Amino acid sequence: MTTFAELGVDQDIVDVLASKGIVDAFPIQEQTIPLGLPGQDIIGQAKTGTGKTFGFGIPVVQRLGLNPAPGVKALIVVPTRELAVQVYEDMDMLTSGRATSVVAIYGGKAYEGQIDQLKAGAQIVVGTPGRLIDLNNQRLLDLSGAVQVVLDEADKMLDLGFLADIEKIFTKVSPIRHTQLFSATMPGPIVALARRFMTNPIHIRATDPDEGLTQANIEHLVYRAHSLDKDEVIARILQSEGRGKTVIFTRTKRAAQRLSDELGDRGFNTASVHGDMSQEARERSMAAFKAGKKDVLIATDVAARGIDVDDVTHVINHTIPDDEKTYLHRAGRTGRAGKTGIAVTFVDWDDLHKWALINRALEFGQPEPTETYSSSPHLFSDLNIPAGTKGRLTTAPRAQSADASKSRDASKSRDGSKSGGESRSSDGRRTRRDRPEAEKTPQAAPAAIVDGPPAPEGSTETEGGGTHDGGGSEHHDGNAAPRRRRRRRGGARTGGAPTV
Repeated sequence: MTTFAELGVDQDIVDVLASKGIVDAFPIQEQTIPLGLPGQDIIGQAKTGTGKTFGFGIPVVQRLGLNPAPGVKALIVVPTRELAVQVYEDMDMLTSGRATSVVAIYGGKAYEGQIDQLKAGAQIVVGTPGRLIDLNNQRLLDLSGAVQVVLDEADKMLDLGFLADIEKIFTKVSPIRHTQLFSATMPGPIVALARRFMTNPIHIRATDPDEGLTQANIEHLVYRAHSLDKDEVIARILQSEGRGKTVIFTRTKRAAQRLSDELGDRGFNTASVHGDMSQEARERSMAAFKAGKKDVLIATDVAARGIDVDDVTHVINHTIPDDEKTYLHRAGRTGRAGKTGIAVTFVDWDDLHKWALINRALEFGQPEPTETYSSSPHLFSDLNIPAGTKGRLTTAPRAQSADASKSRDASKSRDGSKSGGESRSSDGRRTRRDRPEAEKTPQAAPAAIVDGPPAPEGSTETEGGGTHDGGGSEHHDGNAAPRRRRRRRGGARTGGAPTV
């Protein structure tokens, strides 16, 4: 392994990385950093989770110097909001020992904060194409001084239809610049883009061309599962021995939220990321997941590339992805930074044809997924689930709520005054039913009324068992005297109820 210091990285950056436990460089970093530092244009081809951000980020920060002048000097373009946040955090860490400011520019958040940072002189901008062009058109973002330009996940930007926006951005930046382009794949339009806007780029592949399509350090398990049993299966998988952070992918936003609510009710610490959530809510979920406050993240595919967490041990495909590329992006959330991982995929009966295509494209050799239920012995053995595990944690909220309800009921039954309907007024004072003299009077009232003549016409039963006829026979101030007068007029009752 090669250290960052051996690659010619400045000591302050080396120290910042070391403080985070990052000392040795990954293959993509070993190959790109020595070329990027002197200003060589680079096309970097590597799968997600191989350390690309530091591969292009360290040369950008180091080439700007310790104290760059205010104004945008470096531009990093990414396809999604989640990836913008991730790259921003990494770049912010790299510049923590320097007078260099980083700002994230993307949609879904208010303009004001981003504009304020630009006006304050931020030198590095990380952003998505739409918001970058928007601010540039409003003359709030000047890109003419950007001499460092990076395109990250270029193939994803092509898939999302950002190619025209990228070309427009290149016309706004400095014509004399250092350009780096990173992509997992190299389709024709990306190659054409590189030829048009880059100067004699060197193409670097971080992996062996003969390496298999899927990562060898990820175990792939494929089950044919019943839709009504999936929640139970997932809940048991989440109790596997050695399970760390887990990402669960669903096909729709509604399914993501439903599953998040269901697993939360079963006692699991879940967060969700999907299109129906505000950008702030999505960022809070991602931050909680990265910090370990939540260990289960439920997401739709829109968030897949923004989940850059090294300690994800399991990826679960609640619904099968539409194609092999999406499968690889999902599975790539685990097994990162050289660690091992497990990818579990559920295939519905109606989606067997999709699995056949993915299986053929990725050369899995599993044409028939194993029929699996929450009670299947092979599920427990495949995923190291302890015997007897059920789909609900003992600390599940529903169980706690039921216990609390029983405790309250028992408390009420022990306290006779509560069963009689005690209450408090809005200002916290005890009402008439709480006063000792009032507690005695209502208890005698039912005996005096039940066997007597019916209540006057138009009267209604009160909560305490007496009557209220709207004519002032019972005062709202709690005076019980009218009730005693009514019993005297009734005379002696059958059964010998004493009069007051």
